[in-house]
Amino acid sequence: MTAEAASLQSLPFGSVVTWDVEPGAYCSAHERETRAHFARRLATLKRYAYAGDCGGRAGPSLRADAPRTYGGHVYFVPSGTVTDPVRARAMGIAGADDLFGGVVEFAFVATKAITHPLPDAGAARPAGWSTHLGHAVAGAVLAGFSAFSPDEARRAGRRLLEAGAVQVKPVRATGGRGQTVAHDTAELDRQLDALDAGELAAHGVVLEENLRDPDTFSVGQVVVDELTVSYHGRQRMTRDNAGLAVYGGSDLMLTRGGFDDLLAARDLSTPLRTAIDQARRYHQAVRDGFPGFFASRVNYDVAQGRNAAGRWRSGVLEQSWRVGGATGAEIAALEVFRRAPERRAVRASTFEVYGAAMVPPQAIVAYRGEDPEVGPLAKYALIQNHDSDTT
Repeated sequence: MTAEAASLQSLPFGSVVTWDVEPGAYCSAHERETRAHFARRLATLKRYAYAGDCGGRAGPSLRADAPRTYGGHVYFVPSGTVTDPVRARAMGIAGADDLFGGVVEFAFVATKAITHPLPDAGAARPAGWSTHLGHAVAGAVLAGFSAFSPDEARRAGRRLLEAGAVQVKPVRATGGRGQTVAHDTAELDRQLDALDAGELAAHGVVLEENLRDPDTFSVGQVVVDELTVSYHGRQRMTRDNAGLAVYGGSDLMLTRGGFDDLLAARDLSTPLRTAIDQARRYHQAVRDGFPGFFASRVNYDVAQGRNAAGRWRSGVLEQSWRVGGATGAEIAALEVFRRAPERRAVRASTFEVYGAAMVPPQAIVAYRGEDPEVGPLAKYALIQNHDSDTT
């Protein structure tokens, strides 16, 4: 090989950039630094150059107004699900190979509002609403409704209260924040009255049957170049620096291949098999109901527990098509599978630790510092290299 050929082989095939889609969402200091960390590792996986934050510049391959150009193909790591397909195309995002995350046709598709049907056929709804989806996911979600007006939310909540307590869930809140439980009509009315009227009309509210002490599974999939990794696992809760219960990490089993490969495992418990199948059905229903949707990173939260009548229930709560709490483990698995083609499965865990944190020396640290908004925080992943995971 000549020196020139060797030099050409060493050149990156493209650039990986981060993108703050909405500066007010998922753009705190720790989230930005975490995203940059993931982007660097994705660049290494893809043999691309990490080129920092794109700053929202528009134009094919970002060259129209950019003060500098990027080499080759541009791959994005956006802060959230991209909800404007026209803007996505202007940025050069035409399919799942162009980003780590997802693109939807309408903003409401990126929220938990799509998980449930409307209270009745004449109910208020955003443009683009799909009546197909509510029927397609029946049996894969808990009993519930989405509503876009206070009166319809009250009617839907009262209908659900006949069977027991109701969760009232702002559709854009994450990590369980902002959710309340109504046990009677008086509580329901107070909780709905406390919601911002403009937010409710624009984005909706979910009313859903309440489960007692539920277990929450994470079921997801990432696709980067030729590698597809699917996984299942459980979430952990922790206390943040203000003492509130928040997401604390996930313990995952990650497998080469798609959801069918996950379900092919012989040692799955019945509840876990149900959770994976419900996530798969939900994912397919979204693809069928919204043809403009595409994503390279998907994650579905599935809750299981007993309702007020004591009946065991299971259902998808919400979806995520953006960098999330499990991404540290997702990228770690991609790295293992790239290094070891014979490897079929990996166990990995992610951690979000508030306050003083003792980070293990073998941890892959995505963020450690003093965030101006949340205070001291450490975010890291650990891989468990067991021989039993190689089959």
